[in-house]
Amino acid sequence: MSKPKRLHPLSMLFTVIQTIRQMIVSLLPPFIIAIGDRSWLILGVATSLFLVLIVIYQVLSWFRYTYQVEDDQIRIEQGILIRKRRTISKHRIQSIDLSQSVIHRIFGLTKVQIETAGNDHNIDAKLHAVRMHEGKALHDHLKYNKHQNAQDHEASEPLNQTENEKNAKHYPSKTIRLQSLFIAGSTSGSFGVIIGLIGVSFSELESLIPDHYYNRLTNWVFEQAIPTFIFLAIFFFILLWAFGILMTLVQYWNFTITRYDKELFITRGLLEKKQSTIPLKRIQAVGINETVIRQPLGFATLYVEVASGEVTNSPEMYTILFPLIRKKQIAAFLEELLPEYRYTQSSMAHVPKRALPYYLVRMGVLPLIATTIVGIFAFEWIVLPLVITVLALILAYFQYKVAGYQIEGDQLTLQSRKINKDTVFVNHKRLQSFKLKQHIFHRKQDLASLDTAILSRFAGRHLILKELNEHDVDRIANWYSYRNEDI
Repeated sequence: MSKPKRLHPLSMLFTVIQTIRQMIVSLLPPFIIAIGDRSWLILGVATSLFLVLIVIYQVLSWFRYTYQVEDDQIRIEQGILIRKRRTISKHRIQSIDLSQSVIHRIFGLTKVQIETAGNDHNIDAKLHAVRMHEGKALHDHLKYNKHQNAQDHEASEPLNQTENEKNAKHYPSKTIRLQSLFIAGSTSGSFGVIIGLIGVSFSELESLIPDHYYNRLTNWVFEQAIPTFIFLAIFFFILLWAFGILMTLVQYWNFTITRYDKELFITRGLLEKKQSTIPLKRIQAVGINETVIRQPLGFATLYVEVASGEVTNSPEMYTILFPLIRKKQIAAFLEELLPEYRYTQSSMAHVPKRALPYYLVRMGVLPLIATTIVGIFAFEWIVLPLVITVLALILAYFQYKVAGYQIEGDQLTLQSRKINKDTVFVNHKRLQSFKLKQHIFHRKQDLASLDTAILSRFAGRHLILKELNEHDVDRIANWYSYRNEDI
């Protein structure tokens, strides 16, 4: 592996497809506007020429991109006109993840993503397409410093079989069951996202449908009876529900987590198989997320906050530790795979009763103002903001009931709710800051709010708990600063 190597030629296809996907969003509006006009021909020719230039650029980029492994480092050279040389030492590497899309798996390839300890994503490395045995050899060499011949690895080996797993030592492991995946998909909160995507797609397609067909369709729909609308609504809901299950199955198929000496190893995916490594020293907190649907059923999602310099557009700013687990099984799960964290709620201290008005006012003031304005200027529409106000006050009450904390040894547990219930376990050494907040009304009622911070992704995460008893916040402050006062 000490000689410079190029990526597999299919990597050009992956980068071209990715570029085209990014262009579609910006090119779709001009094409829609140009329909029915001769300008669409000019736009099409210009787009075709631009695509040809992209292909030529990617071919040259592939030819000029090389990587090689020397001793304890990987060196990458790239650039057509301006050459860039990047060297990454194995001592700075935090994780090496392998993933396979459908195309990768057909041709026996894998994508290698190397993440370092820094907060600049430009110093990380992504090898979009290399042979499976080369990717595994690269992973083992940089991760475990095993100088193995790449030819010793068979391309047909499963992605989740690393050399470290072939040792005789037993490592605890958990695999999600198909039944749990089905429940996770059935109770997922992806309905809103799916409806939004369908709405955006329909709004774009509406402009492409000829007016006489569109008018005929809308007239037919309005002529149907109420039972037809009910049937369509039920059918649409079932379709969205089934699609949510399908998305969950594809994303988390055969989700397996294994605990090694210094890291957690996760494999998942049906169409795109992913392998990721979470070093234990980078875990900043462990969390339990309970949605409004899953909480009454006794299910939750386990996640970890990971210190990382990664900048991502993903809505998930944390790493899923287990997609769906019964709440009563969480304590045993952590004891087996993450004994550094404990889950007990026997001594959870909650916010006092005098804090309830603050929660109600904070959530209800804006809907109440909107209700008042609508009641003055458009009284016939007052039902909608009134319902929103009632729902906001109900949510505020449940936020009040959930909020609390617990100190057990070197672990702080914070429990809160925005919409979903969130319980976070943080070890003392992971807390980056502690802040006490009080305003004049708090001081008169012996209340205070705390604000702590942990490292997480690029910007960090603040853990906030509002309107605690003042002596409770002082107790947490004593624990945080290692004072000798009784905690």
